[in-house]
Amino acid sequence: MLALPSMSLSFTGAFSGAPTVQRADVRMESVADLKVLAKQLNPAVGYWNPLKIGEGDAFAESNGVSAYTDEELIAWFRHAEIKHGRVAMAAFVGFTVQSIGVYFPWNMAGDLSCAALNAVGGPGAQWDALPTAGKAQIITFVGLLELLSESSYALEKSGAKHYMKGGKPGFFPSLKAEGVIPHPIPLDFFDPFGFQKKLTEEQKSTKLLAEINNGRLAMIGIFGCISASKGLIVPGLDSMGIAPYSGEYMAPFEGAW
Repeated sequence: MLALPSMSLSFTGAFSGAPTVQRADVRMESVADLKVLAKQLNPAVGYWNPLKIGEGDAFAESNGVSAYTDEELIAWFRHAEIKHGRVAMAAFVGFTVQSIGVYFPWNMAGDLSCAALNAVGGPGAQWDALPTAGKAQIITFVGLLELLSESSYALEKSGAKHYMKGGKPGFFPSLKAEGVIPHPIPLDFFDPFGFQKKLTEEQKSTKLLAEINNGRLAMIGIFGCISASKGLIVPGLDSMGIAPYSGEYMAPFEGAW
């Protein structure tokens, strides 16, 4: 199944930013490749593509012509799914940890301690209690990571290409590559301790399939947690003791910080 994007830090991913040189002759994926991938991911569900991604004129503009080839559109959606899956995995773990009262024994900013932040309620309430400067730092950091992942310059320094120009969807460039970051960084964002370097291509492929499936489940899971915190009935999550949240999760997108 080609999961619908929400337009996606990997725990197991093979398409990520270890500083290894990527092959320059990567073939862009087609609908036939998606059908094979779908069977590998979930034989019971198989191929399901309601948006008809990569199938001709599904994304054609008003003049009947798409600005992108089918292969480029497939790459865009594939990258979006992998990226959002990784974010959702991190979000689900973070939401769960914050919901059960786990926190660091130091101050977040100024006199605001992690213990005091934890005391205000669940993850939603904790975000609301953060100073605006703290929120800005988080969003700026995420934005910089996004810029790096899309930068052709940074990708080329890691021997890779943009995912819509023949590169691998989900690949994240090395932060240690010369010229990518203006000051030395000892560790990469992905696989900082080099655990993935010794894996064979077959092992990487297997782990990638697991990552995509885990990411899809995590996307459902984090929305389930959010829904449960708003008082909605979510089977399997109602008994987890998720703290209720009376605020508005979408407030930042409305300019209400």
